Amino acid sequence: MGKNVKIEIMDTTLRDGEQTSGVSFVPHEKLMIARLLLEELKVDRVEVASARVSDGEFEALRMICDWAARRHLLNRVEVLGFVDGTTSLDWIRRAGGRVINLLTKGSLKHCSQQLKKTPEEHIRDILEVVSAANDMGISVNVYLEDWSSGMKNSPDYVFQLMDGLKDTTIQRFMLPDTLGILNPLQVIEFFRKMQKRYPDKHFDFHAHNDYDLAVSNVLAAVLSGAKGLHTTINGLGERAGNAPLASVQAILKDHFNAETNINEEKLNDVSRVVESYSGVMIPANKPIVGDSVFTQVAGVHADGDNKNNLYCNDLLPERFGRKREYALGKTSGKANIRKNLEDLGLELDEESMKRVTDRIIELGDKKELVTQEDLPYIVSDVLKHNAPSESVILKSYFVTLSKGLKPVATIKISINGKEYEENSSGDGQYDAFVRALRKVYKVTLGRKFPMLVNYAVTIPPGGRTDAFVQTVITWSFEDREFRTRGLDADQTEAAIKATIKMLNVIEKDYETCTEFQCSPVNSE
Repeated sequence: MGKNVKIEIMDTTLRDGEQTSGVSFVPHEKLMIARLLLEELKVDRVEVASARVSDGEFEALRMICDWAARRHLLNRVEVLGFVDGTTSLDWIRRAGGRVINLLTKGSLKHCSQQLKKTPEEHIRDILEVVSAANDMGISVNVYLEDWSSGMKNSPDYVFQLMDGLKDTTIQRFMLPDTLGILNPLQVIEFFRKMQKRYPDKHFDFHAHNDYDLAVSNVLAAVLSGAKGLHTTINGLGERAGNAPLASVQAILKDHFNAETNINEEKLNDVSRVVESYSGVMIPANKPIVGDSVFTQVAGVHADGDNKNNLYCNDLLPERFGRKREYALGKTSGKANIRKNLEDLGLELDEESMKRVTDRIIELGDKKELVTQEDLPYIVSDVLKHNAPSESVILKSYFVTLSKGLKPVATIKISINGKEYEENSSGDGQYDAFVRALRKVYKVTLGRKFPMLVNYAVTIPPGGRTDAFVQTVITWSFEDREFRTRGLDADQTEAAIKATIKMLNVIEKDYETCTEFQCSPVNSE
């Protein structure tokens, strides 16, 4: 593919993505995601709702349309509607929408068995909706639902439908692989037939991932002349999901020299927001946005990175607003450990490095997790130094849990030898504990307090109630993210241990700032 081929991206996280089992966005979440997609990620279009679904769906669409109109983005907000006379159109117009993605039947089987209509009748009904939309000032795109089955089993019907609609005001013909049944060779074959027969039409491709071929099929469509692609954040969508935007963007740019308007630096941030709102966790090995995809584990890889980046490809983490990390474990080797020590400002001789490496390998064999934050303690233990002093010590705490009342926490904490007491209520025991801490840091000390980005609890299998649980908390502080872990039989206690570890990490930043006479931190 030559350079400067421009591909239009329509993101359907808020419509098809919401059809993921167990996912439902409330109106303000939909508005936030729509804003991020259009203003931060710079997608060309967003499909945000299905007509007539619910009062909540109507309210979400109304809020999004109101916001988009004020920012002159209304023509980029689209709504799935149905061939139902003016019912869907009226619903969309009342909410402020100006674009309908009309769901028509792209296979004879769907037309005859679901609608119980002939092709001629279906075409007539579609034309009536298109005419009414024109009168209302609503733009029309058309989905040919089940188009993939139509091209396999009833291509004459597909062409009959297109022939009946091609001379209308329809702006885009959107071709879905509704059941995710196609492979890339079939996509190329069917798309080229459409392009040859209707060369002046704008075709979008809408992939599903039932055979794990969504991304491959998307790229096959681009090779065959597709002008637009449909994606979702994190690959959300019905059944196995849709084509994930992050993967599609990376491959379009790196392998096909195609251009999009996507702001790659925001992909990870938006993915995390959608992860939080949807409740669907991103797999650690998910390309581009997974926690582990920019982490080198093998020591030979870290060594290669030190020697002219031998193990780096075009997917540089900085490109996506991330950074490369080096895991610590039984396969990490000295190069990984040295990388982490450098980040901490520590330097060891070769003999010391060997002893620390042996200890980390030993811990890895026991399936124990080792983090960068653990390294100073391991070094001190192995080399028999004094353990790093903790600047922040939790002296005591008390949390209550009562039916019908919010939990309350009272804490006593020592920071650099000075003790502070505080109390607060919260939505849970841990939330009450953190709120009390925030009072100490933000109100009493006038400091910033890190933001909790992610909270994950690992419970060992077997059903034992006395087993240890591990709580891993991801924090954001001063434009960086880091994780701390806590281990305890009690989940709240494990989270508290992870939080105290975090406070000792940031205390080093404050100590450095004091040493070099940094300006005071604005607590707001």
